[in-house]
Amino acid sequence: MMKFAERMNRLGTESAFEVFARAQNLEAQGESVIHLEIGQPDFPTPVNICKAAFQAMQDGYTGYGPAAGLLEFRKVIADHVAKTRGIEVHPDEVVVTPGAKPIIFFTIMALIDAEDEVIYPDPGFPVYESVINFVGARAVPLPLREEVDFRFRIDDLADAISDRTRLLILNSPQNPTGGLLRAEDLEAIAHLANQHDFFILSDEIYSGIIYEGQHKSILEFPGMKERTILLDGHSKTYSMTGWRLGYGVAPKSMIEHITRLMINSNSCTCSFTQIAGIEALTGPQDAVEQMVAEFKRRRDAIVDGLNAIAGIRCLKPAGAFYVFPNVTQLPLSSDQLADYLLEEAGVATLSGTAFGKFGDGYLRLSYANSLENIQEALQRIQTAICKF
Repeated sequence: MMKFAERMNRLGTESAFEVFARAQNLEAQGESVIHLEIGQPDFPTPVNICKAAFQAMQDGYTGYGPAAGLLEFRKVIADHVAKTRGIEVHPDEVVVTPGAKPIIFFTIMALIDAEDEVIYPDPGFPVYESVINFVGARAVPLPLREEVDFRFRIDDLADAISDRTRLLILNSPQNPTGGLLRAEDLEAIAHLANQHDFFILSDEIYSGIIYEGQHKSILEFPGMKERTILLDGHSKTYSMTGWRLGYGVAPKSMIEHITRLMINSNSCTCSFTQIAGIEALTGPQDAVEQMVAEFKRRRDAIVDGLNAIAGIRCLKPAGAFYVFPNVTQLPLSSDQLADYLLEEAGVATLSGTAFGKFGDGYLRLSYANSLENIQEALQRIQTAICKF
């Protein structure tokens, strides 16, 4: 028997892919399954972006590139972040990675020692807690509360901070709830970060998918550029999940460490996808606007449909493409309900517990599916729940 390193016991996974595999197995057996478990836009990558990638391949962008990313792409990212966050950004403060997840992993690897504490949102993207545990640090959950639109209370954050707090992870718009931090939240967070001298990893991967209002970033507040690592990328906004194209913006010293981690792991990010990434940020935004408008239409339909089912209540999310309905009035736990809906109704969802202990009593449904399928899923859910 092969003996594995003890640290592997601390590394978690993403339940979405496990449920997706179960759903595909049911489909292979002839069952009809509607997929509301995967957080992946169901729109094609815009044609102009695909054409840019193909042209880049023809132009020879098929070999190794700089570990930190192509300079021409980092310049475009720096300009984009400067424009959208209202700060000055230099290309040396940008690193490009194959997808945005490496920014999570590399930030924690570079900053966090075993005795440190990292505060992270719960319910939240499961990779946060997984990587904190992997490096042997203490993961401190920060509850997102339904009664404040799935934000967290600043008092809860203040109570979670200790003299060992090294990093706070923010995610807005948020997965799995669709919650959005407000300007007054970010101002208070910035004050605490400066007061207690900790860093912020700001996951803004859904910043391009907001339905009301405008995106606000912690980077916009005084003193925060020096202590913030911004995570963003192309997967969600430009429907480029399989292209694996993400980036981080951080102080130059942090970028140098992330670049060394890139050298030791991935070498570099695919060059022709970076050229496509330039086209995404600088080219027409019509496809993005159309996608967000369609997501809003689906959001309204799924929220109204869920609220019409006895025993379920659902807030209307401000961003991303997830709803997080409360199912505590139903006679099954959220884990049992997710299993029941998959096996009996053919609707793949995720239990809120896949995103942390404070997700108990909720389900996560992705509305990155057609309106027709969403309406069929709602009918199946209602029928299945009526059988209780």
